[in-house]
Amino acid sequence: MKNMLMTCALLAFTSAAFAAPEAAAPAAKSAQRNKMVTCNADASGKKGDERKAFMKECLSAKPAAPSATPQQNKMKTCNADATGKKGDERKAFMKSCLSAPK
Repeated sequence: MKNMLMTCALLAFTSAAFAAPEAAAPAAKSAQRNKMVTCNADASGKKGDERKAFMKECLSAKPAAPSATPQQNKMKTCNADATGKKGDERKAFMKSCLSAPK
């Protein structure tokens, strides 16, 4: 009886350990699948080497980097304008610059 319980516990643990890596994989597979569908649709009308080269380029392309938010742009501008200021003077300048309307 003990052997049977140990075997069941071992099987449950082993199956859970092997199932865990697949939990994160569906998101990656889904993103790759979406990219494949998009590239395939864009490649319609192309044949042979032209299609092969297009698909290679399309599938290896990295997604565009997100652009900076208005707050990030404001922070960058205020930080550049505060060059040369130190301590309390810089702190006061940054506070007024960042709280000022556009």
